[in-house]
Amino acid sequence: MSQIRIPIPAVDFQPPVYICRRATKPFHLDGNINKPFWEDAPFTDAFLDIKGSHMPTPRFLTRAKMLWDDKNFYFGAQLDGNEIWGHVTKRDDIIFQDNDFEIFIDPDSDTAQYYEFEMNVLNTVWDLFLPVAYRDNGDALNGYDIHGLQTAVHVEGSINDPDAENKTWSVEVVIPFAAITECLKDRRAPKDGEYYRINFSRVQWKTDIIDHSYQKRTDENGKILPEDNWVWAPTGVINIHYPEQWGFVFFSEDAARSDYAIPEDEYRKWELRKCYYAEQILLDTKGSFSNDLNELKETLKAYAPNEANVSLRGDLPITVETTSRTFLLSCPSADDAYVLLLHSNGKVERVLKGPAAV
Repeated sequence: MSQIRIPIPAVDFQPPVYICRRATKPFHLDGNINKPFWEDAPFTDAFLDIKGSHMPTPRFLTRAKMLWDDKNFYFGAQLDGNEIWGHVTKRDDIIFQDNDFEIFIDPDSDTAQYYEFEMNVLNTVWDLFLPVAYRDNGDALNGYDIHGLQTAVHVEGSINDPDAENKTWSVEVVIPFAAITECLKDRRAPKDGEYYRINFSRVQWKTDIIDHSYQKRTDENGKILPEDNWVWAPTGVINIHYPEQWGFVFFSEDAARSDYAIPEDEYRKWELRKCYYAEQILLDTKGSFSNDLNELKETLKAYAPNEANVSLRGDLPITVETTSRTFLLSCPSADDAYVLLLHSNGKVERVLKGPAAV
């Protein structure tokens, strides 16, 4: 059987929703999230294994918080556990060789042109811009820097000292909206009721204590064991770069409002996304795309690891167009004024109906 480049997730489309409140109190950057600034921001649910809730519960608790104002997006996170260590000290090095905390931001839910940020307990950072996801043959722009970025770390314990009374470490990250809105049509900060797609990840390596230091655990052949990946929004596959599965963060001016819900169009995008998975699998297994919706359905039945991801909605008309090298999937928006498009490079668009729409 041919290798599948883009496996279908083992979880259905059930991203978490977070209501991001306005920051109303003075901010002092020190990495400690136990202070008045963060009192009005609820924690996210505890992070889960990246594959989903059917996997074992992570051995350490991880949660995040978010706030916003006219200029900045504020992130705080607490990473419990007694294994507090780090070695990477150069910016834009591969931070996840250490235990780390990561933020992923897609401001317009198009699953392209998104941002990645990573940091370790030494407050070393790595920031990237991804025009296209890796799975779609994208290359990250490693030279991209988040202008105006502010970060800090607070440690309850001691770094690189397993003999200390280590309990937790926390981080604060401030990202100006001006640094993550350049690809948006109007290049502005969000407004009340709008949403970004966000995910968080914690990389945690299994370790042993040898000669009073943390050493990555190895198997019987001396090979380092794979890292654990704990996330806010499970992607259903060991790959965080499935932006369609990231959480929804709604920006709210009303501190009391709690009725935000994932828009119907996002569920329609998911139906297109299942067809996208099937098209990519057909390319891997047969060498070509298909414009036969029934063949796409059969492919989903054959390869989807989760029963929920096998079928397509019968009430949603989906159009499939192919060439020898590309495909285009489309369906009407919920208000029927737009067409939702999903291209073979993974990007989603919402365009007005008309002759030029497809």
